[in-house]
Amino acid sequence: MKTGNKYGTHRVIEPKGTLPQAAQKIDNTPEIYNNEMLIDVTALNIDSASFHQIVTACEGNEDKIKEMIMGIVNERGKMQNPVTGSGGILIGTVAEVGPDFPGDIKVGDKVATLVSLSLTPLKLEEINKVHQDIDKVEVKGKAIVFESGIYAVLPDDMVETLAMAALDVAGAPAQAAKLARPGMSVLILGASGKSGIMCAYEARKRVGPTGRVVGMASREVTAQKVRDTGFCHEVIVADANNPMEVLEKALAANNGEEYDLAINVVNIPNTEMSTILPVKDGGTVYFFSMATSFTKAALGAEGVGKDVDMIIGNGYTKGHADITLEVLRESPILRELFEKSYQ
Repeated sequence: MKTGNKYGTHRVIEPKGTLPQAAQKIDNTPEIYNNEMLIDVTALNIDSASFHQIVTACEGNEDKIKEMIMGIVNERGKMQNPVTGSGGILIGTVAEVGPDFPGDIKVGDKVATLVSLSLTPLKLEEINKVHQDIDKVEVKGKAIVFESGIYAVLPDDMVETLAMAALDVAGAPAQAAKLARPGMSVLILGASGKSGIMCAYEARKRVGPTGRVVGMASREVTAQKVRDTGFCHEVIVADANNPMEVLEKALAANNGEEYDLAINVVNIPNTEMSTILPVKDGGTVYFFSMATSFTKAALGAEGVGKDVDMIIGNGYTKGHADITLEVLRESPILRELFEKSYQ
């Protein structure tokens, strides 16, 4: 059996010297190296920004969506949207484990990968169904997880689709739990999506009785969905591409005060300034959205004289899978919402 690199560089075809995520093409041959795990893949949960771009480009036509996804995977050896650069996660069953792959995972375990599809070697045989409302694609294929790759064994107390939907955004609520503290005011852009609603729950829990959580949605119908949960003190409707509208409405919802923390979990580009403007000097901006432009955020904050800490939405933080699944277990409201939306 061939020996592989911990970070999967042995799979990089071009350009040489890069890591799998940055590579334009990787080797997706479903034959494992000594430190890899092979998965029989049944479904992909594509990153929201990526899926939104694909659906828009294909005008919602399912056959065209299938063709585009298959084309990306065939060309790159992985599911990495060339426009957004992002991927998603997958679920499946462990088919083979290399002798030097870490942990006690075994053949037959059902798992969800917690590393991006943008770096995961993936070979698709067919795409069976596209679920446009939940960013999910049912497939038949094979995937490789490297020695450094993280994953979660699917829990016994919830169905696969429910666990997959939550784990797809595991980094967001876990980071919200770390960033939100007692007494803080928190603004969540994209509060009606699955990552947004979980962040709202965690933020409300962490800010306590003296804090305030305001959610923002793009439409009244989705805003009402957030209001019904009771996770936010107030929910506003605004266009995330219109920073002055967001600023005006966000401040009005916080007694005219700027926020300590803003969390961006939208799935469209050009929302950087809508996130930065409502935050006070010394505050924190957390960009979980994969549609975020570092250049626009950095230069935009400089241009308006905002001294804020900006955090890139690393999809991994220690214990994020356990935190996310536990959130579903402890909140009947959240679990019911996810069960209705993602099963």
